[in-house]
Amino acid sequence: QVQLQESGPGLVKPSETLSLICTVSGGSITAANYYWSWIRRPPGKDLEWIGYIVDSGSTFYSPSLASRISISRDTSKNQISLQMTSMTPEDTAVYYCARAQIGTRVFSWAEYDYWGPGTSVTVSS
Repeated sequence: QVQLQESGPGLVKPSETLSLICTVSGGSITAANYYWSWIRRPPGKDLEWIGYIVDSGSTFYSPSLASRISISRDTSKNQISLQMTSMTPEDTAVYYCARAQIGTRVFSWAEYDYWGPGTSVTVSS
């Protein structure tokens, strides 16, 4: 049983950097053949894929967000982090981390076998 828990600030000011952490228990973030995505849902809108980190540590980001995104991991803590720079009110959303098998489509939400409960982030001055 794998569990994911997102954590971070609930409120971020415009222009600041968002830092979130996904803490994983019951499984290793370095386990072979899995990737770990950050996904968000703005209020009233569809889920949006942000980026992923794979078992080897390689990352890939949504082209629309890539210039602002950094995903990394701390294997000693079994944690995956997300940093997003230059936050604006349009970045207000519930942010999730989730796991899927390599070879699945990152936009196929049903392919993710484990999700965190999400953490709400509001960007406001």
